[in-house]
Amino acid sequence: MLIIKNLTLTLSKDLRTLVENFSFSLQKDMKVALIGEEGNGKSTLLKAIAEPEMIQGYLEIQGEIIQSGEIIGYLPQVLPEATLQETTSHYFAQRVDFDHLDYADYYGLLREMNFPENRISDRLLVGDLSGGEKIKFQLLCEMLRRPTVLLLDEPSNDLDLQSVKWLEGFIRDSRIPIMFVSHDETLLEHCANTIIHLEQLMRKRQPQHTMARLTYPEYVRARNERIIKQTQVAQKEKEEHEAKMERYRQVYQRVHHEQQKVSRQAPHEAKNLKDKMRSLKSMGRRFEKERDHLAKRPDFEESIVVRFEDEIVIPQGKVVLDLQLATLKVGERVLSRDVHLNIQGPEKVCIVGANGAGKTTLLRRVLEDLTHRGIHFGYMPQDYSEQMNPRESAIEFLTISGTRDENTTIRTYLGSMNFTAEEMYHPIVDLSGGQRAKLYFSKMILEKAEVLVLDEPTRNLSPLSGPEIRAALQAFGGSVIAVSHDRKFLAEVFHRVLLLDEKGLRPLHASEWTNESRSDISQGFGG
Repeated sequence: MLIIKNLTLTLSKDLRTLVENFSFSLQKDMKVALIGEEGNGKSTLLKAIAEPEMIQGYLEIQGEIIQSGEIIGYLPQVLPEATLQETTSHYFAQRVDFDHLDYADYYGLLREMNFPENRISDRLLVGDLSGGEKIKFQLLCEMLRRPTVLLLDEPSNDLDLQSVKWLEGFIRDSRIPIMFVSHDETLLEHCANTIIHLEQLMRKRQPQHTMARLTYPEYVRARNERIIKQTQVAQKEKEEHEAKMERYRQVYQRVHHEQQKVSRQAPHEAKNLKDKMRSLKSMGRRFEKERDHLAKRPDFEESIVVRFEDEIVIPQGKVVLDLQLATLKVGERVLSRDVHLNIQGPEKVCIVGANGAGKTTLLRRVLEDLTHRGIHFGYMPQDYSEQMNPRESAIEFLTISGTRDENTTIRTYLGSMNFTAEEMYHPIVDLSGGQRAKLYFSKMILEKAEVLVLDEPTRNLSPLSGPEIRAALQAFGGSVIAVSHDRKFLAEVFHRVLLLDEKGLRPLHASEWTNESRSDISQGFGG
């Protein structure tokens, strides 16, 4: 059994505590989702369990992580560059014991994962696998080790829609306990039966964790109800106490005034007033103690604030984009043919497709067309480093004119995105993926872009921030052209969803991408 006792994780660099006095016991039937804002320690917690030797010098660990008898399977969020340069056969051989390989399990996993055996090759690098193939290949290697616990860090990030549905089935049907981090709300809803919520309060100076044996929707609903109820109770008790204090002050002032007026020739009245004042002071001290025991407003980490300018409006019928491509190519390789993408007015369109279909390549051609048309657009790439200088600070990334007023506006907006004052001046390379995503949203908002081109925009943002992002894009008066596999994002934001394949673009009916059916996985993995 995996048991964690009084675990405290502190960053060595700035001595910020991510997790404090955390105790937890992973039970056999648990599918545990780790949730929380970016940079709150979710990935660090998984790494502390799976690879503590990899975070020495970066993190100080206090407490116990007991793994007696456990075999930990672990999929990190990002594979090291050296691993990406290994051949798939070498990676496989390093992790799988051929002397004890159960070939029935091996071929069964290949079949159920729909992973071709010829992708394990001396001629193919791990880095050449598609996003979905990387996840399946890592899972294959880990499952052949017959783990008793599985830790997954953002396993759905680079998967297409079909692969995400497969992953859901894998997690849900697994007979071993799983702890996983995901920003995909639908995957959380379908898979998690236990929630661990890591928060950072008081401008990231006070860590807080919440554990609940609930599904994700149940947890969100219970959390919201608790926040509303506690806020209402705290407000009511505060108002009642203030009313009581106001009555007390009025009586106190009246008695004090009468004491000032009382004549020395009325000693009996003076004594009564003095006794009354003594009682009032005692009552005042009691009221002050009561204040300390009033219900407190709940401590919780608020979601980000995202709001585009209301003045951005593209008229109905205005042609924003009219892109026609006989072929969509990468180098000499043809990905698709007869691609036609026409967008008019404030239309919002999302493009889906299999890994490697050319979605990102198509978005780059969209950017060229918008530039040629003179359209004022904002772009959020899937690879954040594409348009970021890693040595710049968050403020420098957003600065255009460098005026004092602009600096104040940027600082205010970054504050609404839950950046601390210190993080605003950190180099971008030190920021989490979610914080970099927030910088792109901030840039598009501050520059008042009329068209947003977004490549997997929600992949690194907390699921609790998802509703805020979707509501902001719903209300946006301009056009949105996006690539995403986030099903809630597709359902709530877009007018059209288009499938890109080798034959071009075709519209998808909602039933085609909201369909909850999945590959038939009759037997769970592991166990």
